[in-house]
Amino acid sequence: MFSLGYNGIDYFSPETDYGIRDNDPALAEYLARINEKLLSINPDFTPYELHDIQGTANQFRLMVDMCHVFNIAVLMDVVYNHAGGGFDSKSIYFLDRQAYGDLNNSQYFSDRGWAGGLVFAYWKNEVKQFLIDNARYYLDECHCDGFRYDEVSVIKNEGGEHGWKFCQYVTDTCRHIKPEAIHIAENWPVEQAIVSPTTQGGAGFDATQNDGLRDAVRATISQAAMGADAFVDMSAIAQQLKPSNLTDGWRAVQCVENHDIVYRGRSSRIAKLSDSNDSRSWFGRSRSRVATGLTATAMGIPHLFMGQEILEDKPWHDQPGGPQQIWWDGLEQDRCMSDFLAFTQDLFALRKQLPALRASGINTFHTHNDNRILAFHRWVEGEGRDIVVVVSLNESNFWHYDLGFPLHGQWQEVFNSDAYDNFPNPYCAGNGGAIQAEGHGMHGLPTSAQVAIPANSVLIFAK
Repeated sequence: MFSLGYNGIDYFSPETDYGIRDNDPALAEYLARINEKLLSINPDFTPYELHDIQGTANQFRLMVDMCHVFNIAVLMDVVYNHAGGGFDSKSIYFLDRQAYGDLNNSQYFSDRGWAGGLVFAYWKNEVKQFLIDNARYYLDECHCDGFRYDEVSVIKNEGGEHGWKFCQYVTDTCRHIKPEAIHIAENWPVEQAIVSPTTQGGAGFDATQNDGLRDAVRATISQAAMGADAFVDMSAIAQQLKPSNLTDGWRAVQCVENHDIVYRGRSSRIAKLSDSNDSRSWFGRSRSRVATGLTATAMGIPHLFMGQEILEDKPWHDQPGGPQQIWWDGLEQDRCMSDFLAFTQDLFALRKQLPALRASGINTFHTHNDNRILAFHRWVEGEGRDIVVVVSLNESNFWHYDLGFPLHGQWQEVFNSDAYDNFPNPYCAGNGGAIQAEGHGMHGLPTSAQVAIPANSVLIFAK
């Protein structure tokens, strides 16, 4: 099996082994723990034997199956735009022992370079099939649940019509094999054709990574960190809550951190953007909650980067055991991290409970840059299930903020991010669990209410 490794480097060498080696005494202990856990879940489970977990390929397959036991889907990040890396003697470039010269004469590659490697020769049907077989392997043999495709824009731009056909072939083939698998493209700029069906000439991906909301939130958090008197452009976020360049906004994968952005030496993680001097300060904690709250409530598929759910503030690096590893022990030693995890867990549990947060209805009805307040209405088309989200990046509380509401009557305050500061926050600013919308029409909506809005917060009201 050919595995496309991180950043397009291909690993054939038996010395490259990131699993538990077969002669490691920890292997038997690990197997015993797995069997004990699975038997506790299902007494009829047939325990794994040692040979089932020998070799990194078997360990990977077992990991995927274990994730499924706990209802965790596993998506592969595949690099089908280039490979090659250092082009040493074990590189895929030399599988056919092709001498250097015209790179288009090599078995797999073109003469187009990308990120230190070479772009695949998509005009060759056997190369397209080679990559499609790799995707099929992950679905069939490893039971994976879908893919995130690295830099589809390179496949499209460098591969031309043949690169586009490859995208159509791989999405169509995988959808035939495993219809429930999801296919997420990284393509810049974001465009509708990438997620349009192949029957309409599109590339056939289900979703695409989106940078509009990401850039707006990161910029706005940075502005807020400049102090109470700084200009904060809430309207920039308002414009990105619904992706304008996609017919179906839910197809946008929304994030504020990812492996490219917060890689060591690049941009800061949200906790550091929120307060560069002290990411554990109230400013660091509260602004980070706002950024995560916007990710979860905007239209699209929310994507959290590892550690974001526990307020990790260090940049990441792929060096095993290096100083950029996530500080999991912080959940026991740092109250800020355990409180932030409770916030994230409850926020995403609520997203699962409220269909409107996963639907297409959205109306951003109030944006006030001076007050640093943003409010939007979410609903399920044809059903209602209305909710209102209120976001503040103001450093002070508003106790009687006049705000429009789409329906008369009582609205439950089902989420208040201020409650998670020193959770449960005994000094939480809020609305006592509900508000009454009986005022005059406001902000283009038929009624209004006076709302208490905590500083640097996200509120969610449900009808």
